[in-house]
Amino acid sequence: MTEPHPLLSCFTDAAHGRFPPCDGGVTVLPPLSGGLEASVAFTGHAVIATALDAADVHARRPDGFGASLAPDFLRHLAGPEGTIGVTDATLTTRGTGGTPRLAELGDEAHDHPRVLHARELRTGIKVYGDERGLITLADGLAGRRELSIELHAPHLGSHGDGRGLLADALTLVPAGEPLFAAVSPGNARSLRAFLACGFTPIGSEVILRPRRPWRSYRPHGK
Repeated sequence: MTEPHPLLSCFTDAAHGRFPPCDGGVTVLPPLSGGLEASVAFTGHAVIATALDAADVHARRPDGFGASLAPDFLRHLAGPEGTIGVTDATLTTRGTGGTPRLAELGDEAHDHPRVLHARELRTGIKVYGDERGLITLADGLAGRRELSIELHAPHLGSHGDGRGLLADALTLVPAGEPLFAAVSPGNARSLRAFLACGFTPIGSEVILRPRRPWRSYRPHGK
């Protein structure tokens, strides 16, 4: 059985209120699977998953107070031809369990742009929804359980539909199990909906896809 990437424990610890030290420091971890890397900022501490040597990373003088997400530093991580994702707020909540209030959608939903985007970053994707919109549940960054939402066009202006769909999605996850979402801070309507449904900010993140030879995470000794 493959051991989880150590970044996953950073997320699950934060979901339980246990954060890295607020010391301005930077923790460097191995790269993620699938050729992905990431820079994650918690309060006063950054965690970077990369194939670059730790000495190389620290030589660029990132810190836990914002410099780990600075554009020039992210470009160094990604390399001159790599892809840098957007900066998202990292949110977490817990599943509510009970009787699922959304049905899993058929194969036709898997051609939706939201689902196609999820495939680039996540695995084990399942799609649920109804007339209001759709929800994806998947194994996301470092293997965390991750949710995304998209309202159908007639419902885009409805605060109630977005919040209702999110609340229903929480029934798809066992009660008490941590659940995560990455939301652009500029998407204020979506961010307000997540916060209204009990999601809590724990940090921010950028996912990168460098164009260089990469190695998946392997535990020491493997």
